[in-house]
Amino acid sequence: MPIPGGRAASVAARTPSRSRWTPWGRGLRDPGPTLETARHVSEDLADGLAGPRVRAAARGIRRLLAADAVGLSDLSGHLVVAGTMPSDVDTAAMIEDVLHTENLCRRAEVVALPLIVHDELAGVLVVAGTARTAALREVASLGEAALERGWLEASAEEAAEAELRALRAEISPHFVYNALTVIAGLVRPDPDRSRELMLDFADYIRYSLASHGEYTTVADEFHAIETYLALQRAVLGERLRVQVRVAPEVLPVSIPYLVLQPLVENAVRHGIERRPEGGTVTVLGEAEGTDCVISVEDDGTGMDPAKARRLLAGAGESESVGLANVDRRLRNVYGPWFGLVVETEEGEGTRVIVRVPRFQPGVMP
Repeated sequence: MPIPGGRAASVAARTPSRSRWTPWGRGLRDPGPTLETARHVSEDLADGLAGPRVRAAARGIRRLLAADAVGLSDLSGHLVVAGTMPSDVDTAAMIEDVLHTENLCRRAEVVALPLIVHDELAGVLVVAGTARTAALREVASLGEAALERGWLEASAEEAAEAELRALRAEISPHFVYNALTVIAGLVRPDPDRSRELMLDFADYIRYSLASHGEYTTVADEFHAIETYLALQRAVLGERLRVQVRVAPEVLPVSIPYLVLQPLVENAVRHGIERRPEGGTVTVLGEAEGTDCVISVEDDGTGMDPAKARRLLAGAGESESVGLANVDRRLRNVYGPWFGLVVETEEGEGTRVIVRVPRFQPGVMP
């Protein structure tokens, strides 16, 4: 379609003006240092307004605004200042006013602005100097975004810790009762066996409930698996058959704590215990190139694949929450390509596959 004359003329009239644009290297100031300072301010505010780097953030904001002084206050009213505030202005009263009203407060050449995160007051930015209001609001927005990001990261860490606590709390009271009953029943007829199982039980409880770091090794997880299976074999007798094989080269691989043990517990509790004739749990660990691949398989009752999808999505019954928990933790640590793979069918057993990199920066026991 031809362009109407008036529009074509308008476009043509704008074209020559581009020749007046000046590249950054020809007269205009390089934005690099400003952007770098803004990045440092965001990083310094990641720990919040009561964090150890808040003074560095105030210095960075002062550079951005070319201000005489900049202060940052948390909700307690404690002000951390870079530069020197005017002695004739009561900044404490200004901060108090903002904390109560959540509105901008200006006295002489000092401005106090509220910092709002998630629709709630998080602190106060105080600036002394001649910076324009628009620039002040932009810097306040920068600070709010940094505080919000720090809050989200802290919330994610708390959620991960809560998920780990949830896994620790999932020890089945039924299993504990049965294990202790079997151990007690062996005290007289077989005291050596009773003592061995009691040590296994203590090991199991220690590993499941004790305070650990975020990561452990495949060797430690396999030790916990073997301890748990020894106790379950004492409880279930010949109904539970076990095969555990792990290649030596994957034993030192670092993985998130309590990733494998819940999968084995699920295999026993939901796959084998429900069958009168019992079944076999097979746990394999091997290296495939740069990956460590571990599978937990049972020949038990299996399940509808649609149910497995719901469990992985966290929408299944509460007793199988460990599956979604483990899957989510793996994806958070290694990325979306490293979640659990579940192969199952009703009456055909279940196989859960864990694939993780053998070497991952930051993942260390």
